[in-house]
Amino acid sequence: MLKGKYTPECYYLNKLNDYPSNIENFVLKPLFSFAGSGVEVDIDKLKLDSIKDRKNYILQQKVEYAPIIDTPDGFSKVEIRMMFLWLEKPVLVNNLIRTSKGKMMGVDFNKNKTWIGSSIAYHR
Repeated sequence: MLKGKYTPECYYLNKLNDYPSNIENFVLKPLFSFAGSGVEVDIDKLKLDSIKDRKNYILQQKVEYAPIIDTPDGFSKVEIRMMFLWLEKPVLVNNLIRTSKGKMMGVDFNKNKTWIGSSIAYHR
């Protein structure tokens, strides 16, 4: 549970007494999932109230990706994931660039779309 100026708000569902008033700006995520399975992007109070196993879910503030890469059939959104190793200080050792035209990043959320996927960025 990271906290900071550039970190999305995040709450364990079972620890919330009240939902955020701007619930449309949050997603519901299972703690143990892979490739976005089980993530609910469009949620409301009724959906949250229906979750039985609340200790295994988080409510996380949505990240709005900017459609920035111009492709032949429309703009694509970009997410950059960076992996750091802590040596004497954090050192960037790898990254993953993901592109999307759907509501979420990942293959399952971009079916029948083109110019999406993942790549790598070079850095010094």
